Amino acid sequence: MNTTETPLPQIQRVARELAKSNGFLLARLGHGFKAKAIARAEAAGFELYDYSVLAILAEGVRETQGTIAATLGVDPSRLVALLDSLEERGLVERQRDPLDRRRHVVSITADGKRELARIRRVFKQLEDEFFAPLDDETRAEFHELLIRLAELHDPSCVFSE
Repeated sequence: MNTTETPLPQIQRVARELAKSNGFLLARLGHGFKAKAIARAEAAGFELYDYSVLAILAEGVRETQGTIAATLGVDPSRLVALLDSLEERGLVERQRDPLDRRRHVVSITADGKRELARIRRVFKQLEDEFFAPLDDETRAEFHELLIRLAELHDPSCVFSE
């Protein structure tokens, strides 16, 4: 080796036992994907939860702040701050619930739908990059396996087609 060349950095590997664990790999990859998603979201000028809230509202149902918080598993006070930001940008609107004046219902605006389309493109690109080693058929099989696991462990992610 030429003494002026910089040696390649040594890869620090996890224990073999951990690398053989499906649960460990799923958690590790999920953590890595989430970190990349947060970085992409911030670079594109939005928060990770913006996508979730806008996607929920885009399904056409006016949701209460409480149901959105419960669906996302976030503290209601955290959701209020998030909705304040979305409302300031004109992406959602809140109105008093006509059935219960103590609650607010939230709906997506036309600008919110346009922003959601932009956010979807950002995350589609991230998914394409992350899953690049898998062909379309393998991705579909992987998704089916994830759905089977979700049916048991998180049924809120499963929809009958």
